[in-house]
Amino acid sequence: MEEEEEVMRCWAGPAAGAALGGVGAGRVGEIESERRERVPGSTEGVGERSRWAGQGSPRDRTGPGMDSDDEESFVRLQDESLQSPEQLRQEIERCKELYSALEKECAKLQSAKEAAEQRTKELKKEEELHKVLEQQLSLNGDEERARQIFTIREENNRLRLEKQVLNNKLEELKKRVFWNDPVQILSALPEKKMIFKGLPANKEDMNKLMLIPLIRCPLPGGSALITFEEAEVAQRIIEMKEHTVELSCGQLEELDQCRVKVQAVPMDILLPSALEIRLTQSSRSILVSDLPSLSISKEALLDKLELFFSKTKNGGSEVESRNFLEDSQQVVLTFTRDGVAEPLIERGHIQVPIGKGKYKIKISPYMSGDISNLQLQPSRCPRTVLLLGIPDVMSVESMRDALEIHFQKASRGGGEVDALAYVPAGRTGVAVFVEDTAG
Repeated sequence: MEEEEEVMRCWAGPAAGAALGGVGAGRVGEIESERRERVPGSTEGVGERSRWAGQGSPRDRTGPGMDSDDEESFVRLQDESLQSPEQLRQEIERCKELYSALEKECAKLQSAKEAAEQRTKELKKEEELHKVLEQQLSLNGDEERARQIFTIREENNRLRLEKQVLNNKLEELKKRVFWNDPVQILSALPEKKMIFKGLPANKEDMNKLMLIPLIRCPLPGGSALITFEEAEVAQRIIEMKEHTVELSCGQLEELDQCRVKVQAVPMDILLPSALEIRLTQSSRSILVSDLPSLSISKEALLDKLELFFSKTKNGGSEVESRNFLEDSQQVVLTFTRDGVAEPLIERGHIQVPIGKGKYKIKISPYMSGDISNLQLQPSRCPRTVLLLGIPDVMSVESMRDALEIHFQKASRGGGEVDALAYVPAGRTGVAVFVEDTAG
């Protein structure tokens, strides 16, 4: 009897978690079922001797209405007479090994659980510490320091941009530094033959740029301009306003003589009183001067210059355009990209093969000028009179002669005529005014 109770405690022991019922009993039932399969000659039936694990018999635990589910809650153990002691010991050892494996697995799970709980506690502590630090920083003026850091960063960015702008300006100044040195300016400009005519009378005008006005003024048809040698004569003609001019009408069939009335008014023009010109050096163009006088066409000369300066071995690059300046007999070459003109300008001179020979030409910077400020003021020509209302009744030469004869007569208020221009009715003309150098 004691041996049978030991077997019952083994099967319904710690591995099941409960002695006789519930989930643990179900596990023991499974083990018992497996044991029955391994025991040879085990049978189930009416003659089977069985014993119920638990306290009391099935009749004590269930009433007359017990169903199959209630019966499955119990573990049915076979009689020990069906198993040998050796088989029971082996079964016990197997159960012990299973129990040991379960304990190890449980220990691992418990260790992992404890490690996870410990890590969770550490993370919570770190989170709480961060919150405390943020509160302390906020209380200690962290916002003010943040604003200071932001201000410093903005200042650094501003200074960085300003430095970049200054570097760009410095590069531009380096490129144009020779324009601030008169010696370098003279060496860079194209050569031009000059004639020395003495020192200026006024030393204050030595370093001034003198501009001589050249005014172009349109003249309407049926008008004439008369310039007298003396300003008093012109003023007298203007004061008389209307003049009757006798014409020699030999070309007319009806009359031998006719008269026309003309109006005399002062000639007012606009002269520049202030002028500012902004000079800009082109970063892609050069001015080629000292060109030889050869018996080749201008197009052929331009082709040879373009071919020479388009080669990189000569310091050039692809040429975008070329222009021949008629007034100075110089050539302007414009390249397609920056950085080509400056090294050529620094060289100053270069040998260029043209035809059968090589010629030394000068390379200068090309400057373009734009008027940045222009102020005009009205000015009256003191010796010039404008005549209006002249009919087209004679040829141009005859009318010019008739007007000059009329206004030369002192009896008509006239005097010596310096110049006369006549524009017939139906036409237009352009009068060019230059500086009056008469005493």
